[in-house]
Amino acid sequence: MRKYTDKYIDISVPVSSKLPIWPGSPEIRFERNLDLDQGDIANDTTIRFSVHTGTHVDAPLHFVTGGNSVDKLPLDVLIGRSFVVDVEDADVISAEMLDKLGMPSGVERLLIRTRNSALWGQVSEFRPDFVALTADAAQWVVERGIRLIGVDYLSVQRFQDGPETHIILLKSEVVIIEGLNLTNVTPGEYKLICLPLKLEGVEGAPARVVLESLSPA
Repeated sequence: MRKYTDKYIDISVPVSSKLPIWPGSPEIRFERNLDLDQGDIANDTTIRFSVHTGTHVDAPLHFVTGGNSVDKLPLDVLIGRSFVVDVEDADVISAEMLDKLGMPSGVERLLIRTRNSALWGQVSEFRPDFVALTADAAQWVVERGIRLIGVDYLSVQRFQDGPETHIILLKSEVVIIEGLNLTNVTPGEYKLICLPLKLEGVEGAPARVVLESLSPA
């Protein structure tokens, strides 16, 4: 896990050509328009990849016609107290499993660590067997008033499932963060800071996501 200080933990994944991408998504490409090594006045780079690459945020517009785009997501949801849970032995995240975690009441931002986190930096190929939420788990999230859900692979729903999990969450305006790296993050409460790129009218955006320790210094 990348730490700047003991107080802040960067739970984003670095974007590079080695990063797994969703099947059918464009390849990740960095193209130098100007290059100091070639005698140009500066370095200047064009990036080409899906907005659903690496650590990113899904806004309602991703699956809901007329839903809010990523630039309209409220900052008071993207920043605030969050709770990290560990289900590393799970093959799937169901409502029954979430119900047994014994989370404190009032959790509004839930981050779920699974065995997926161990894949980052180890496996560059897309893994369709990643752990994710069922539709009934999404309904559980909505019914408990959770406003933001974060997962540690490229989708909040399983690869073989239809879009129900996304739709249930996004219709209720639950913000989704996908592609987190929660390796070595101790379960418990943190302050979440998630700032997606402010892309006007777009259904999602890459984000830098940081946890701030709430423990006394």
